Amino acid sequence: MKISIINGPNLNLLGKREPEVYGSLTFEEYFTTLQIKFPTVEFVYFQSNIEGELIDKIQEFGFSFDGIILNAGAYTHTSIGIGDAVKAITTPVVEVHISNTFSRESFRHQSYISGNAKGVILGFGLKSYELAIQSLL
Repeated sequence: MKISIINGPNLNLLGKREPEVYGSLTFEEYFTTLQIKFPTVEFVYFQSNIEGELIDKIQEFGFSFDGIILNAGAYTHTSIGIGDAVKAITTPVVEVHISNTFSRESFRHQSYISGNAKGVILGFGLKSYELAIQSLL
């Protein structure tokens, strides 16, 4: 099984950014944990702060991978383009958020991705990614 994890803006700052919300691990440290926990899964990880690069990766992986786990960060609430990219592909996408976006600012309650995703997992910290992987297996 081949799964891509795509992270959007500011997720490169995990471990430094608001540790009370996002924890103290970098995503690279957590990614190693996922690779060990799921040895039969081939993972590809990509992170960008640039909307178009995220769309390019969704399109690149969206017809040949078994699943995409997408944490589009703040673009979740603003990017019709990312939502359209998820709608255009055949690979199932699980939308993931580390925090519970519904317990945060009201603008974070809207997602342009959810309606085209296989499912949405949020609020379980980094474990949200593990739950998304399990949903794809």
